[in-house]
Amino acid sequence: MSSSSSSILHIPIQILFIIIVISDRCSSFACYTRIFSFGDSLTDTGNYLQSLDGRPDPVRSLPYGQTFFGHATGRFCNGRLIVDFLAQALGLPFLPPYLAGRTAEDFPHGANFAVAGATAMNGSFFDANGVTVTWTEYSLGTQLQWFKKLLPLISSDSDRSKIMNSSLFLVGEIGGNDYNHPLFQGKTIEEVRSFVPSVITTIGSAINDLIELGARTLVVPGNFPMGCVPTYLIEFQSPEEEDYDPQTGCLKQLNEFAEYHNRQLLNELDKLQRLHPHATIIYADYYGPSMNVYHSPEQFGIKAPLNACCGSDAPYNYTPSVYCGSPESIVCADPSKYVSWDGLHLTEEAYKIVSLAMLQGPNALPALKACANNQTTNNQTSAARVLYPRHLQWISWTIVLSTLL
Repeated sequence: MSSSSSSILHIPIQILFIIIVISDRCSSFACYTRIFSFGDSLTDTGNYLQSLDGRPDPVRSLPYGQTFFGHATGRFCNGRLIVDFLAQALGLPFLPPYLAGRTAEDFPHGANFAVAGATAMNGSFFDANGVTVTWTEYSLGTQLQWFKKLLPLISSDSDRSKIMNSSLFLVGEIGGNDYNHPLFQGKTIEEVRSFVPSVITTIGSAINDLIELGARTLVVPGNFPMGCVPTYLIEFQSPEEEDYDPQTGCLKQLNEFAEYHNRQLLNELDKLQRLHPHATIIYADYYGPSMNVYHSPEQFGIKAPLNACCGSDAPYNYTPSVYCGSPESIVCADPSKYVSWDGLHLTEEAYKIVSLAMLQGPNALPALKACANNQTTNNQTSAARVLYPRHLQWISWTIVLSTLL
C-alpha cells in the first residue's frame, strides 16, 4: 500500500478529515460547546503530570512548553497539540486535564482524559503476552470510566442529551503504546501484528459505549508513521538499504505496520457507522499529512524531518539515555524546522500541519456538520449525519486559522 494519503481513499468507509462546515443555521463557529478527548501523550494536556503526585519528571519543566506557553504544562511537546488547535478553531478554551479538576465548574467546556503512556488494552492483556507496561496504568478503559463518572456531575437527566449532542468526542490517537511496549521489549513486528485485532476491538468498544451514552459526533484518529520516528530509527536501525524508504529515509516495515493498524481501524469504524447510523464517526488521518511532510519537507519549512529537536548530537539527534530536559540534552534553535520534538513526540509545528490538514484540507472529504447542537427540531434532524459535498455550504478557514498560527 502506498504511503500517500490518497491511497487510504480506497477503503470502503468515507475517509474523513475534520472540516468544519457552517450552515445557514449557524451564526458562529461555536457550534460545539464541549470537547471530550481520550488518548495518550499525543493528546494529554496534563493528566500524566497530575498522576505523578509531585514526583520529578522532565515534562514538568522547560524546554517542554517553551514555544507557545512559555512554561511546562504537562504536554509532551514544545507547545500546542492537535486537541489544542481543534479547541481554538472551535472557539473553545484549552481542555483541562480530568485529574486536575474537582467539581463540575472545572469542566465547563469539556475535559481531557488522555494520559501519556496510556494503552488501549488493560494490564491483563500485556501480562498474558509477556509484556511489561511501565508508563501508566490509565488505559482507555480507565479513561472511559472517568468520563462516566464525570457525566452525571456536569449534567442532569434532563439536559444530558443536549450536552452529548453538542459535544465533540476525540477518541485517540490511542494504540501506539500497545505496540511501543512490546516492540521496545524485543517482540518482533510479526508478533506485535497479532495484537492489532484486540487493540482495534477495544477502541471500537469504547466508541460504541460513548455512542450508547449519547455521543453523536466522534473523531477517531489513526496512527502516525512509526517508521519516521527517531526513537524507532535508532532502536530498529538496519544495515540493509532496502529496509528504508529511499524518498523519506523512514523504516518501511514499521510504516507498513502503522498502515495496517489504520486499515483495521477504518474497517472497525465502518462497522460502527453501519450499526449507529444516527451518529457521525469521522476518521482523522494523521498518517497521510505526516507523510506529505516527510516526502516534501521543504514545502512545509522543515529542514530536519527525521531529527529530534530536543535530544543529543547522535544520529537523528537521539540517544535513549539522553532524554529531553536532562542536563546533557541539546535543544535546537528553531523547533518549527523540526517534526520530532524529543525523539518520540512531535513539535507544535508538526501538530499544526496535521491540524490544518484536518481543518481545511486539501485532501479532505467534507463530512462533519458542525452545528449538530442546532439540529434539535425532531429526532431525525437532531442526529448528526454524514453530509456529502452537494449538501454543504463552504466557508474559508483562512481568517479563522490565521488567529491560531
